[in-house]
Amino acid sequence: MGGDRRQPRPRNRRIGARLRAIRRQRTDFSLEEAAELLGWSPSTLSRTENGIREITSEEVATIVTAYRLPAPERAEIIRDARADNSAGWWDKPLPGVPEEMGVLASYAAEANSLTDWAVSLIPGLLQIEPYAMAVWQSGSASEEDAQLRWVARKRRQKILGNIDYTAFIHETALFTPFGGHKAHREQLLHLASARDRGIGIRIMPRQLPYGGVSHSWLYMTFPNTSPVVNVEVAGGGVYLFDDQAKLYTERLALLNQLALSTMESTTLLRTLVREFR
Repeated sequence: MGGDRRQPRPRNRRIGARLRAIRRQRTDFSLEEAAELLGWSPSTLSRTENGIREITSEEVATIVTAYRLPAPERAEIIRDARADNSAGWWDKPLPGVPEEMGVLASYAAEANSLTDWAVSLIPGLLQIEPYAMAVWQSGSASEEDAQLRWVARKRRQKILGNIDYTAFIHETALFTPFGGHKAHREQLLHLASARDRGIGIRIMPRQLPYGGVSHSWLYMTFPNTSPVVNVEVAGGGVYLFDDQAKLYTERLALLNQLALSTMESTTLLRTLVREFR
């Protein structure tokens, strides 16, 4: 896939992207000239602008001062950088909970929209406890670790209702009964009522040809930087940025074109619930 497996915090990536935009749009400095002005190496400034290194609010103050931004604007940027230092639950991971869950939660907390494409499983943000526990325990997780992961999952699900979220789900995922018959029906019922909670669900019918079914992914948009895509792979996820993420913008457009509408999807889900009595 060619994605960068390093996982910079969204806070660093957002601030870095903002500082890069300021340099390019508000100054005449090249990367090398700006680095010389700051007394940094070009590689350090490049890693800062790309969100790969941690940046302090003091360094932000130094940069915006060197770029001669007006005082009110400098103060606003520095204030934002300081506010971004506040920790979320993902900065204090529970034992037994994969780091990947915290990284993904930190990205989602910074996003203004999330779009899931799920191939074989119900997306994590929409899973109920029996379904999620069965999925984890079908792998290598112990019951204790699965319980801890569920605590983290519940915290992550609190973002729903506060963010624009849509899940595109391949119809195949609706027929895998993790947790048994009762849990499966409860999971379908949870999906069928999602529209009432302001959550968009769109089902991709099985009979439609679609070349993107080989893997699941999460498309995230942010207020001040380009979209980020989390692609599911064995052992975690790969994060794609910039031009690589744009490829998934095209896939998202295709999903919008081919998938059932939210109303049609709700009707299908309610039909399945009745069939699984």
